[in-house]
Amino acid sequence: MKRTIVSIDENLCTGCGECIPGCPEGALQVIDGKARLVSDLFCDGLGACINTCPYGAISIEEREAEPYDERSVMEKSIVPAAGCPGSAARQFSSTCHEPHVEQAPFPSISRLAHWPVQLHLVNPQAPCYREADLLLAADCAAFAAGDFHERFMSGRSLAIACPKLDSGIDRYIEKLAAMIDMAGLTSITVAIMEVPCCGGLMTIVEQALARASRPVPVRLVVISVQGDVLSDGAVVSAGS
Repeated sequence: MKRTIVSIDENLCTGCGECIPGCPEGALQVIDGKARLVSDLFCDGLGACINTCPYGAISIEEREAEPYDERSVMEKSIVPAAGCPGSAARQFSSTCHEPHVEQAPFPSISRLAHWPVQLHLVNPQAPCYREADLLLAADCAAFAAGDFHERFMSGRSLAIACPKLDSGIDRYIEKLAAMIDMAGLTSITVAIMEVPCCGGLMTIVEQALARASRPVPVRLVVISVQGDVLSDGAVVSAGS
């Protein structure tokens, strides 16, 4: 089958190994002084490792490759013993476990103005996306950030996706490209979690921009697992 997969430029790779912990699937190893893809089976093609390379040696290409097989990843124990950093159990010191006390209703309003919002289900030409500012959010983001509706959704049309667990990533790329060209999106805000696999959502947007016929400004927001905004700013898009 033809799909997106990681490509390593051996001329640029120094074998520093910075990309190894950036691959949740453990698909990369340093062999003979160069980072190498162990097997097509272990690469999900999302590109979480790309930004970890200080020399720009890693990119995403579309080629004939075996389909990603998460079961094989687990059975062959190529993932480090701790597993994917994004699924590691953590305990926070917060007020979430304090006894619940009934209080007067507070003025919290939903900023969701349309349905559906899951990227597989949305219609790229739905009225809510026409000349809209799109918020493309990782599934977990709204649960981590307590002020998510007011801070990120207000004035934006929403679509959600999980680059790690969702299937049909190529369809996501096609759909976003259609939203850019046909719906005429005016901007895209990408809200992701700090965990490595979540960076694949930005890769999906970059590939959609590369296919689209017009550039769109992109803003990337990275949220910590405790809800803090770690970074928030404009990025140079592939469509620029």
